[in-house]
Amino acid sequence: MTNLPTLDQLVAAPPKKQIAIAAELAALGEVGEQVLIQFLQKHLTNPPKLIHGVVYQSLYGSAQAATRAFLADYLPTGIVPLVSTQDVDYTQLQRLLAEQDFLEGDRLTLQKLCELAGASAIKRKWLYFTEVDSLPGSDLQTINTLWLMHSGGKFGFSVQRELWLTVGQDFNKLWELIGWKQGSNWTRYPNQFTWNTTAPRGHLPLSNQLRGVQSFKSLLLHPVWQAQQKDGSD
Repeated sequence: MTNLPTLDQLVAAPPKKQIAIAAELAALGEVGEQVLIQFLQKHLTNPPKLIHGVVYQSLYGSAQAATRAFLADYLPTGIVPLVSTQDVDYTQLQRLLAEQDFLEGDRLTLQKLCELAGASAIKRKWLYFTEVDSLPGSDLQTINTLWLMHSGGKFGFSVQRELWLTVGQDFNKLWELIGWKQGSNWTRYPNQFTWNTTAPRGHLPLSNQLRGVQSFKSLLLHPVWQAQQKDGSD
């Protein structure tokens, strides 16, 4: 019988190894889940790190009564603090992403961004770049962290920004890298997009690039990501 990875091993491992250990524990059922529960009880940080999202996600769909009770009692609103300076409710977005319903989560993400921008954006259902500039950083951080935590670090605005910078801020290269365009052909919404974590890194959430890049560029240049980069947040 394979030795059960210990809590100490999970805590001490480097990030990539932590994710592998967490997957191994999750595959063991109840006995492995108990170690993961102990990890979240003793080592959860605020804001959460990627490993906390991976562990939470592995526990979220558990059939074990003890695991379900732990999540309901200890993390009733999820792994991400749902911070908003404009009293926007992100509970449903957290639920959709935890359930891996990325299509509906993407649609709701745009809706929440429009709520943050105000009545005009809500009515037209998309954002002007001038509205993006004034979006509150704390709310963008909440939305981004929800995407990161529930995708194993594959999706989120900060991931898209990182990839955009690696290709020299060349949007044509970015579109191909994240699967939004192949050659001269745009990926068609919704059926040609990949609504699960087999998608390319940075594939989600979507931006309507057919309206031009100004709004998306403003989002990637928002000061919140520079602040995040400086403080080393995930």
